[in-house]
Amino acid sequence: MKYTLIFPGQGAQRPGMGKAFFDKYEAARRVFEEADEALGFSLSDTIFNGAPEELAKTVITQPSILTASIAALRALEVEIGELTPHSVAGHSLGEYTSLVASGVISLADGVRLVHLRGGLMQDAVPLGVGSMAAIIGLTLEQVTDICKTSAQGEVCQAANVNSPTQVVISGHAAAVDRASAAIEALGGAKVMPLRVSAPFHCDLMKPVAEKLKAAFKEIKWHDPKFPIITNVDAKPAKTSEEIRDALYRQTFSPVLWSQSVLEMENLGTEGYIELGPGSVLSGLIRKICKGKKPISVSDTTELDEAVAFLKGAA
Repeated sequence: MKYTLIFPGQGAQRPGMGKAFFDKYEAARRVFEEADEALGFSLSDTIFNGAPEELAKTVITQPSILTASIAALRALEVEIGELTPHSVAGHSLGEYTSLVASGVISLADGVRLVHLRGGLMQDAVPLGVGSMAAIIGLTLEQVTDICKTSAQGEVCQAANVNSPTQVVISGHAAAVDRASAAIEALGGAKVMPLRVSAPFHCDLMKPVAEKLKAAFKEIKWHDPKFPIITNVDAKPAKTSEEIRDALYRQTFSPVLWSQSVLEMENLGTEGYIELGPGSVLSGLIRKICKGKKPISVSDTTELDEAVAFLKGAA
């Protein structure tokens, strides 16, 4: 069975995520402990006992989701043994989780890197200057055309291509508002403003990308054990050099999730296991690939389903 491991991005967080794995599996507990040690404060306590608004801060959200996702992975490894996925992928932040899962970077470096990334993204654009909105019911080409017309000298771009008819736009708040109004005027499409702290995956994030590139030099990198389908190219990367370049560009470029899933399909993937909080990516895959039934693993009950799937496929 050729299967792909996928990892969620920002927005999937929820208080207490990963606690079931922490309580049951020593390997998962070590993930949380290592993350705490790497950051120099108790991220675990924030995840398990902190206020939802604290967990929602980008600088906390990103290392929290990565940690909870890797804890789920370690629990699955306890039950199955060594995993041999056909490929791995993650949505935005989740791409960094996929690096840890495939041995490109260590857990400690991954947690520190996304903590930095979250802080840089949070501080890159003053609150209220940028915004994002999800567009449901239009194609990427239609949304791109409207963004170009609405920019009027400001930034307004497609940021996430989540499915063939769900595209998130990002940029200056006024430009995003103009694009949203134009889309609503068309009729037949839905606009959903997103509650985010910054306009991710657009040109306003280019200063963040430069700072991340500098941080990449402080980390030890390895070639991945499994091909990583990168957000920015929707193609497999097989060397650490390719991955670093893709991560740099990902910061200010759209997440091509829909195209990435189609690439995984073209490469022969037969099943998907989503590791981490929520099931957003599983839902998107069902929209992109009719008939596919991804398994999401955010607690121990769902873990049992993934174990049965993998053992049955062996």
